[in-house]
Amino acid sequence: MYIKKGDKVKIICGKYKNKESTVLKVIRGEGRVIVKDINIVTSHHKKTAQSQGGITKKERPIDISNVALIDPSSKKPTRIKIKKEGGKKIRISCRSGKEI
Repeated sequence: MYIKKGDKVKIICGKYKNKESTVLKVIRGEGRVIVKDINIVTSHHKKTAQSQGGITKKERPIDISNVALIDPSSKKPTRIKIKKEGGKKIRISCRSGKEI
């Protein structure tokens, strides 16, 4: 996967199309990402003896194919190519050709 935690991404389809935010978590096994302030759901919790009831809001995962990494130099969505240098993988932007 070419998207990592902390990357700035743009949503390219769905309800939140054209919004930009940062990646909070990558779920590799499922091919999904959790993006800050995107796909927020509300949960209602009933009061119990151990916890207080209430309403909580949290981000739910979206598919990794619905986001595009933003090129730091041009501030536009880009695709990524992987280049190996000295045994390390380096992410390179297809739009600008620069390292991310």
